[in-house]
Amino acid sequence: MATDIKDTAHAVEAAAVMGLLPARPRLLALGEPTHGEDTLLDLRNALFRQLVEEESYRTITIESDCMMGLVVDDYVTSGTGTLDEVMERGFSHGWGASAANRELVAWMRAHNEDRPASERLRFAGFDGPLEITGAASPRQALTALHGYLSTWVDAALLPCTREKLDHLIGADERWTEPAAMMDPARSVGRSAEAGRLRLLADDLVALLDARTPYLIRATSRADWERASLYGRTATGLLRYHYWMADTSPARMTWLVSVRDQMMARNLLAVAARGPALAHAHNGHLQRQKSTMRMGGMPVEWWSAGALVSARLGEEYAFVATALGTIRHQGVDTPPPETVEGLLYALPGDSCLIDAPRLATALGDPLPAPRVSPWFGYSPIDPAHLADSDGLVFVKDVPQS
Repeated sequence: MATDIKDTAHAVEAAAVMGLLPARPRLLALGEPTHGEDTLLDLRNALFRQLVEEESYRTITIESDCMMGLVVDDYVTSGTGTLDEVMERGFSHGWGASAANRELVAWMRAHNEDRPASERLRFAGFDGPLEITGAASPRQALTALHGYLSTWVDAALLPCTREKLDHLIGADERWTEPAAMMDPARSVGRSAEAGRLRLLADDLVALLDARTPYLIRATSRADWERASLYGRTATGLLRYHYWMADTSPARMTWLVSVRDQMMARNLLAVAARGPALAHAHNGHLQRQKSTMRMGGMPVEWWSAGALVSARLGEEYAFVATALGTIRHQGVDTPPPETVEGLLYALPGDSCLIDAPRLATALGDPLPAPRVSPWFGYSPIDPAHLADSDGLVFVKDVPQS
């Protein structure tokens, strides 16, 4: 078996990834099993550079706020702002503090210098404006969409005025109340104003869709795509807030489902522009149903990757990542009978594994799943190997 496993291993390079796939995917998804480790982001950066230079990829999208990501995209495409400002205002979840993310943004800006628009690299966040403690106010997305339409569409067609939107939204603090994550009664999501905003947002998006041919000619495809992002974000946020106010047992299932639906819609929009690399947690990009336990209750939902894969078919590819050790987090050498333990015995610091071939080589029954002593690391599920196109294995992760 050791020889069979070794035969599935390749260098972690773009050419090797493409060699595992039937064709160049429109969306290549690279997962990670934990967040905040620059070793994994350095690997992502190197792979993206190779995809740009060898496979004509032009976009990278990561698990960060899609609205904040516009700040990064403006910088890498046109030099708007400074690198320090972009790292502070262009990332959610604290990702702007990462040295590897900073290196990525700086490299993209340097690459785009003096290149025509058709050859410039693009950046996108594909997460919603959501943090663990709650969700953003819909104000930014709603007013931006309204502002775009009010500039180019007859005012008589607009379902409301900007003043009406501001009145219904009220104070942003009502929407961002941290206590609402645990206490539905603290959420504004099912108020009369929120209900009215959901209808108005739907009408604004419908107006945008109905005027698509004119708007693309009058402005540009890029401007229309940005307005579409505003619409997706506004309707998704209002739906998320609606379920934050729910008191039924389905509340958490709806919340995680809505988040991944927002992610999927953003990923599909990015893929529509051309080949892109997506980077996020394995759990958001896998093809299988996602599961977790919240308050002792099981929660199941289809991840963004599963939703996108169902739409794109072979134009979606997923490469997961697994780790041997993260010693600074108490994750030590994996047991030899686990998938990670078998891969840990291979030579080299990292490798790309043909996941379906590995699943065949392991046979039946598959190895038992590894159990992580640290909640922040999600070990690879052996049952998911056959449904992944590849698996990157990194032997040891030093402290960032």
